[in-house]
Amino acid sequence: MVYMDRRSKIIIGLFAAVLLTIIVTEIVRPKPLNWRPSYTATDKIPFGCHVLFNELPTLFPENEIMTVDESLYSLLSERDTNATSNYILINNGIAFDEQEYNEVLDYVTDGNSVFMASNWFGSYLSDTLNLRTSYAYTISEDSIYIALNNKSFDTKKFAYKRAMGNQHFVSVDSLNTTILGNITFQESEDFLEEKQKTLTRPNFIKVAFGKGNFYLNSTPEAFGNYYMLNKNQDYVANAFSYLDNRSTIYWDNYKKSGRVYIDSPMRFVLNQAPLKWAYYISIAALIIFVIFRAKREQRIIPVIEPLENSSIEFARTVGTLYHQHRDYNDLISKKLKFFLEYMRSNFYMDTNTINQKTAEDLAAKSGKPLTETKALIEFIVYLKGKAVHSEQNLIDLNKKITSFKK
Repeated sequence: MVYMDRRSKIIIGLFAAVLLTIIVTEIVRPKPLNWRPSYTATDKIPFGCHVLFNELPTLFPENEIMTVDESLYSLLSERDTNATSNYILINNGIAFDEQEYNEVLDYVTDGNSVFMASNWFGSYLSDTLNLRTSYAYTISEDSIYIALNNKSFDTKKFAYKRAMGNQHFVSVDSLNTTILGNITFQESEDFLEEKQKTLTRPNFIKVAFGKGNFYLNSTPEAFGNYYMLNKNQDYVANAFSYLDNRSTIYWDNYKKSGRVYIDSPMRFVLNQAPLKWAYYISIAALIIFVIFRAKREQRIIPVIEPLENSSIEFARTVGTLYHQHRDYNDLISKKLKFFLEYMRSNFYMDTNTINQKTAEDLAAKSGKPLTETKALIEFIVYLKGKAVHSEQNLIDLNKKITSFKK
């Protein structure tokens, strides 16, 4: 056994204490805030939309809120064109592909409204609505103020001091566009001298299109959890008040930076209804096949080795031992005792006195010929009367007893 000295124990103890301290520190220390843009309905990080989504029933008490977890094209291509609704999309960037773009235009043309809060709106929609956004460079992260133009609202400016961009509209279609709100920020005039000037630019516009409207806001950060919980919720409520009163409001939860994507090759299969059902049916059939196949197959029966007859081995060992010592007197004495015990146990005979009557009774009870039985008894009497026995006497006795027991 290896024993550690006192110095080794101290070193190991110190190492374990340091390791335990590191582990405990990592567990208890506060996690840093995640400032990445997400805007999903479930994310509670600063720029998630958990607070806003849960407040929608309060903002729209008479409307049905429906969450959309699929492509905008899938929903709008199968919609009832006679029913009107509002569609809300919030993300740090929103871009439509050609199919989505066509469906959105048809949706708004039919008299519906789309509310989009995003830093940019993609090339298709920007070109059609004749708008362009930009970002002004600033040296420091100064306060940004946002206000709505409608005089019926409180005219105060809402301050945004952290992780807020100053994205704004620099070009709009003046014939179809109404400026609903502005953003005020500092722009650097000279990088070396750090000179800045205050600018006010549109950040919230309404664009009429067909029978409906686009409501575009270039500051999606204002709709995140962080600012919703920092006394800026009135701005969001006032911005949504521009939407027409529709029976249904669609909340987009698909075009989100924080949406969890499935990278598995099975994604295509599971997104196609026929392939998905074929996959599920195949799995179910395979499980049923395995279950019934297992019932039809008999389990392998293990081979059990018979127990070894140790008594035979013991007898052989003892016999070999006696044979080596050539103690024939002892061997014959034991064989005689065993045979007499055999007579008492099997034929219930008295073996204290062995004579002619013993031979007759043994022959009658065993069914053996009287001559053979008589010869065996006489030989036993002969051996019991001898003082010294030979190997031949042992052999003859064994033969006679074996023959009698057959």
